[in-house]
Amino acid sequence: MPSLPYPLYRDTVAPEWIDYNGHMNVAYYVLAFDRATDRLFDYLEIGEAYRRASQHSVFALEAHVTYERELRQGDEFEIATRLIDADRKRLHLFHAMTRLKDGELSATIEVMGLHVDMAGPKSAPLPDAAYAKVEALLTEHRVLPVPPQLGRKIGIRR
Repeated sequence: MPSLPYPLYRDTVAPEWIDYNGHMNVAYYVLAFDRATDRLFDYLEIGEAYRRASQHSVFALEAHVTYERELRQGDEFEIATRLIDADRKRLHLFHAMTRLKDGELSATIEVMGLHVDMAGPKSAPLPDAAYAKVEALLTEHRVLPVPPQLGRKIGIRR
């Protein structure tokens, strides 16, 4: 991905993330992607501090993960995050996880999030300042090519 101001998350596959097949368990891919989402939300100033101050947050509505190449214990990886689309209540995100030693794509996740008033809980529009940051990032990310994993559906082809 081009070097645009999207947040990056880096980590190393921990021993406890390895399953009986000898590679990173699916749950930890999602954990790593969730940490990248937190990094994005902090960048947009709608992260944990925002939730504590406003009693509003963003909930995941749907997610679609693709697994491209296995990661093993000790592998370092990076997650590039981009905003695909947004409106006043919803954020459509895409994360791509890359193994650092060779630049190979390991996994992706596409997520739809909803801004929520925790008092309800019910959906609520983002405040103007937060939405301005979302729009600014979205403007920069819209020039990127569409990832081939985006919008895929699951099913058995016959």
